Amino acid sequence: MATPFSSTHLRTNPNPVKTLLYLPGSFSFRLSHFVKNPSYNATACLWSSSSCYSAPAKLSGDSIPVKHFLQKRRGVVRSATMEEIEAEKSSIENDAKARMEKTIETMRTNFNSVRTGRSNPAMLDKIEVEYYGSPVGLKTIAQISTPDAGSLLVQPYDKSSLKAIEKAIVSSDLGMTPNNDGEVIRLSVPQLTSDRRKEMSKMVAKLAEEGKVALRNIRRDALKAYDKLQKEKKLSEDNVKDLSGDLQKLIDEYMKKVDVVYKQKEKELLKV
Repeated sequence: MATPFSSTHLRTNPNPVKTLLYLPGSFSFRLSHFVKNPSYNATACLWSSSSCYSAPAKLSGDSIPVKHFLQKRRGVVRSATMEEIEAEKSSIENDAKARMEKTIETMRTNFNSVRTGRSNPAMLDKIEVEYYGSPVGLKTIAQISTPDAGSLLVQPYDKSSLKAIEKAIVSSDLGMTPNNDGEVIRLSVPQLTSDRRKEMSKMVAKLAEEGKVALRNIRRDALKAYDKLQKEKKLSEDNVKDLSGDLQKLIDEYMKKVDVVYKQKEKELLKV
């Protein structure tokens, strides 16, 4: 027979009452974790056992803002680590530098396609040929050489493409008439008149300016990315100022590269 319940069987809990923080609808935290910082506001709840607790006792102010500890019950809020911030900064810097290099490369390609008084295989770099229904670069389907200073020789790997190559050259703005002998195509590079040289010089200057505009746009994009990190509190205003200064130095360096390539091409054009 079971022993009847009696108050004499109750024992005083030898463990001291624990004080915890009670965040309704969320987790509870030990008050001792936060008492060192009196600026936090909290609602304390005294727990004497797993089955009963006293009414919440108010401490100073309202309950602790949950956002300091939880993020809508999905996990603990944490700031980005220094490694993550450095990785983001490096990503922005590397992307900007890669795009600047691509800008210089594109500008050189455009300059090479501008005809000067001397033969140069690069003059045909922008020629595209309709080959088996698809446009392909001339230099991918033919070998281009310079027998002398005033001519170009185009030797296709597939002789059936000769007609297509001839048509592409005639349709281009090179101003050269191809000579197709059934085996190769020969091109005579005519000497430029004074007026034509000046005209092409203006064209090259325009291409150089377009390159500088592209560089400025790259700088703008990088600055926007830095501003975004500042708004996310990952970078301070001073950080952004320093990074902007470094970016400007990089832009200045590539602007000088544009000027060097431009002056070299202009010299070729105006050389008699």
